Amino acid sequence: MKNENKIKGNIGELNVCKYLKSKKYKILETNFTLPYGEIDIIAQINKTIIFIEVKRRETISFGYPSESVNFKKQNKIRIVAEKYLVKNNLYEKFSCRFDVIEIVGDEIINHIENAF
Repeated sequence: MKNENKIKGNIGELNVCKYLKSKKYKILETNFTLPYGEIDIIAQINKTIIFIEVKRRETISFGYPSESVNFKKQNKIRIVAEKYLVKNNLYEKFSCRFDVIEIVGDEIINHIENAF
């Protein structure tokens, strides 16, 4: 079951990358991982770096996918994002924002810009 969810998650992230490219985003990284956290997708549009959390659920019976991006998860993403910006010398060159993209089943249902 866990392996099946990982496969569905990877397919969802690929679909999100296609969606973002169709909106003129440049994909910089996928699954950027440090020992204390991961960012699903890092993209750029104009002079903004966007750190994107992709959340998928089969149905909304137990709530929308974005509801699982709690304060603890947000903090982990912020820490990893800061390290990414410093590592790549982007800290003072770009603005940044944090988005969440929700997938229900196999369909992207919502792109929440500036989610947190």
